[in-house]
Amino acid sequence: MKRFILSTACLLIALTHAARSQDTSANKTPSPQPKHKAARVHASRKQQPLVERTPANVRLSYADALRRYRHRRHNRDWWKQHFTAIVLVGGGYYYWDAGYWFPAWGYDPVYEYYDYDGPIYTYGNLLPDQVIVNVQRTLQEQGYYAGGPTGSLEPATRQAIANYQQDAGLIVTGAIDAATVESLGLN
Repeated sequence: MKRFILSTACLLIALTHAARSQDTSANKTPSPQPKHKAARVHASRKQQPLVERTPANVRLSYADALRRYRHRRHNRDWWKQHFTAIVLVGGGYYYWDAGYWFPAWGYDPVYEYYDYDGPIYTYGNLLPDQVIVNVQRTLQEQGYYAGGPTGSLEPATRQAIANYQQDAGLIVTGAIDAATVESLGLN
């Protein structure tokens, strides 16, 4: 019975195809072909600023990340169109790009509090507050940070990072960058 149904279905498909090909050959007027237009991503450069896309496996240096970061306000839709990883941490939303978390200004006006307005290096798929807590704990163990792990880059944490960077012979940024994370042994 299954073979009969299958062979009948195949026969119907073949007959339908044959009938269509006869109709087009009898009509002799070629059917109009749809014109393919190139897709437009942005109507105008003034409406939406271009965003540099970085492949997922590329990690920027802190200087490059800082150069690329723009403190610009965009609505939630804009952020979702341009970045896939956006998270709420503490009092604000962050987006991930090329190994760093950046503040996503304007994503949600209710949540727009950032202790630090700049890139935060990440490793091992950690969220920004998790990276900060790990850095704070390590700096605390080494005597650079006297506070408790808060997950926030408040001035005391940034000062402890800067002191560590200076003593370790790193470029002093006062921020969490790849060189600092690696030097602390957290990578």
